[in-house]
Amino acid sequence: MRCPFCRHKGNRVVDSRMSGDGATIRRRRVCSACKKRFTTYERVEEAAPMVVKKDGRREPFDRGKIIAGIKRACEKRPVSMETIEQIADRVESSALERGEREVASTFIGSALMNELHEIDEVAYVRFASVYRSFKDLDEFMHELEDLIRLRKQESPAPSRGRDKKGESAAAYDLKSSKE
Repeated sequence: MRCPFCRHKGNRVVDSRMSGDGATIRRRRVCSACKKRFTTYERVEEAAPMVVKKDGRREPFDRGKIIAGIKRACEKRPVSMETIEQIADRVESSALERGEREVASTFIGSALMNELHEIDEVAYVRFASVYRSFKDLDEFMHELEDLIRLRKQESPAPSRGRDKKGESAAAYDLKSSKE
């Protein structure tokens, strides 16, 4: 492993720790040439399944695409990179646990939508608008109405968001804006 600072090959591990879920090992290393420290992550490389797209094309499973899609949906939202990585880990694990050589893109998309629904409703709607390819505003509004109905069933109290200072901010009810 080359040092990212001086490109020297010699280094030694000074600390190793397993991640909370046990899937990754974090190693702190020190370069023998420049003495700077850097971190590496080690994870098991599993045989990734092929993803079968809606049009029948097949392409290798790409965790980077999942992270990019989540990042785009969570743009300017209070979702940490750690949370995005955890979502990607869970979706990747669920695809691998199926034990099949091929996974439908619809399975991955549904798993992502379920994860985003639990994390951030705005990110969920953003992802759903691209994933489901709404043909018109009525389809989009139907999805929002379903989301509002689900939120009301899950918690009877109105949802309150927080601004950057941590102060309460009223949540918007889309139905009232239609009237």
